[in-house]
Amino acid sequence: MAEFAGAFLSWAVPALVVFGLTAIAVSVIVWAIRRARRSPRARAAADAVRAHAGTILVQLDDAVDELDLEVGLSGALYGGGAPASLRRARLTAQHVRDESFEEYRAISEPDAAPVEIRRVSARIERRCTQALATISAARAEHADWVRANVSAAAQVTAARQRLESLRSTMGDPAALVSELSSRFAEQEWADASRAARAAIEQTAEADRALTLAEQNAADPTRTALADLATAERALRRAESEARTLEETHRLITQAAQAVPGEFVAARTALRQASAMRDQLEPADSERLGAELRLIDGELSEMEVDAARRPTRTIDRIARLRGRLDLALGDARTAQQRIRGARTALPGTLAAARNAVAHAESSVSHTRASADARSRLASAEHELAAARQMPDPVQALDAARRAMRDAQDAQALADYDRRDRR
Repeated sequence: MAEFAGAFLSWAVPALVVFGLTAIAVSVIVWAIRRARRSPRARAAADAVRAHAGTILVQLDDAVDELDLEVGLSGALYGGGAPASLRRARLTAQHVRDESFEEYRAISEPDAAPVEIRRVSARIERRCTQALATISAARAEHADWVRANVSAAAQVTAARQRLESLRSTMGDPAALVSELSSRFAEQEWADASRAARAAIEQTAEADRALTLAEQNAADPTRTALADLATAERALRRAESEARTLEETHRLITQAAQAVPGEFVAARTALRQASAMRDQLEPADSERLGAELRLIDGELSEMEVDAARRPTRTIDRIARLRGRLDLALGDARTAQQRIRGARTALPGTLAAARNAVAHAESSVSHTRASADARSRLASAEHELAAARQMPDPVQALDAARRAMRDAQDAQALADYDRRDRR
């Protein structure tokens, strides 16, 4: 028996040593591989791949915007008789773009693993490239149909009608800006002024190009296609700027109407918060009191020029309501949180809409990066969710996320503009 035990130990001990050392070696190798995959060098390489995928995604986003206009134009000019390939390509491209932006946001987070970044980036690039090819094929098919079925003279006439319709709808942009400038500070209506100037310039450019196209269409030895394309691009830009002008005017005037009510709601929330201090421990009560005094002081400062800066005031009040919620912490009951969210929600939604509008303007006029566009898409998603949520607390949280994402998008777009300069 002793001999058997000795023989077993003489075999087992070396085997255990070998297996133990092997396990340690394997563990070290696995740890080294994982560390290498998450090293700064691996992260930098993955970010380069992600940036390239973002470039392709930006191209698709721009192509989808152009396609939206082309589909609308085709339906307006040709009465639905043109091939359906443009509409099918738009639906496909929109789906790919939206899903790709979701994936791009996920791999842009700091904790995303480099291997996952590379894998998802490759998928984004592949799907966006396929969607761009589908768009190109649909445009080519549509252009062939137009050349075969619509004369240059008919296209010029239709474009001229669109221009006159736009001018009639747009009215006098300068009058809108003049109204805003007489009531509000320049920072409020600066975007409206820029959009008004651009809309007027682009309609004039479209008029000049259409005049040349009309002359060329009457001469069988010349082509009107180049001038028609110039006029079409100018018309699209003019329509976009006119929408920006109208939206900015609407946001400012609505904010001006809402400002008095937002001050009342904010001061009511302050009084309710002050009443809760008696329920807190002395140290917590003192901290809350100090914060309430600061918020009250800032509200008083804002009231001085609130009528001249309504959108800025709405935004600042929404931020103060957020600070108040943080200061109160868990001191409120569930019912008190719901009541507070209901009073804070309208102003926060208005501030979020304004932030998204400013971000959209910055992104569209600066050829922004995929990071800026993905943040804007996230802001639009959160704003839409906030409008639909029945729970005021959840809706308020979504509206605040929309504000943060929109501000991030604008900051990124501004950085892109400065970087290009």
